[in-house]
Amino acid sequence: MFKKQPRQISKRRSLITRENPMSPISEQFRTIRTNIQYAAIDQDMQVIMTTSSGPAEGKTTINANLAETVGQQEEKVLLVDADMRKPSVHYMFYLANHTGLSNIITKQRDFADVVQSTSNEALDVLTCGPIPPNPSELLGSQTMKHFINEARALYDYIIIDTPPVLAVTDAQIVAGISDGVILVVDSGHTEKEDARKATELLKQSNAKMLGAVLNRQERKTSNYMYYYGG
Repeated sequence: MFKKQPRQISKRRSLITRENPMSPISEQFRTIRTNIQYAAIDQDMQVIMTTSSGPAEGKTTINANLAETVGQQEEKVLLVDADMRKPSVHYMFYLANHTGLSNIITKQRDFADVVQSTSNEALDVLTCGPIPPNPSELLGSQTMKHFINEARALYDYIIIDTPPVLAVTDAQIVAGISDGVILVVDSGHTEKEDARKATELLKQSNAKMLGAVLNRQERKTSNYMYYYGG
């Protein structure tokens, strides 16, 4: 749909739903995709935000693989990196991050100039772009709302990656303009109290909680010791 930007060397991470689509892990992502589609029966569920209570719980990996899985169903998908403090979506797809969301919100660039295509024809990626000094203010701006509304007209699904809930207010702000929110929980890392606090904060923003994705849960019946599950 859009012209690719020049690529740069980066720390590429595993996109298992593309590299091994028949694996048990990829099947779990298809289950998550199906659950989201069922949630959309009675109401609009076009803009999905994913976050976690704390750092290093796997939210970006979940987001990237979920977006890839939805795109494999030939639904037009835009994956947005709204983590303007520690962006990492571009690593998942080996993309440049010279320009992106921050340039759009500050009206320096147009969407069509900075969005990037991937090898999945149905999936586009909008990287974070230059890290701004005021992420919360930008994400809560009218320009951000206007951008999301524009994207709704172009894509079937918009999946947004945000910072951890307990660290900063960014996720709460984006939750207010999203149709549904998924909380990523690391089975061996996330404290129950932190997950509870994160859920409460999101609900205070009138977020529609779709549920949680349990990450890195041991699965003894498979050769895969860890998987992503709903």
